[in-house]
Amino acid sequence: MFKGYRDFILRGSVLDLAVGVVIGAAFTAVVSAISTGILTPLVARVAGAESADIAISIGGGQAIDLGMVINAAMAFLITSTVLYFVVIVPVNRIRTLIRQDNLNTTENLEPADVILLREILEELRKTK
Repeated sequence: MFKGYRDFILRGSVLDLAVGVVIGAAFTAVVSAISTGILTPLVARVAGAESADIAISIGGGQAIDLGMVINAAMAFLITSTVLYFVVIVPVNRIRTLIRQDNLNTTENLEPADVILLREILEELRKTK
């Protein structure tokens, strides 16, 4: 039972996933800091707000915090854009190259029976 668990944990994909989660969390913190510290104040300035807290009062002491929503949306867009162009696009290119390489090698390799049948056909054509 423990051997199966050990094999599962030591499998490369599980370790890669763990590293990816840790790096993703660190990257999210950086993006959130950029979004909160730089982009949200810029949006507030363009919107004409005095501070980065962009809120709409709905009465009763309650407010809709648009600054937080804009911050989260910008963090999501920045993170997804970077991940797409830094991870997804290169991985898809590599997969495409591997597929093309596999197709090229399999196209050039004909089964032995097909080669033999071609040779027999050529010999039959020569005898006619």
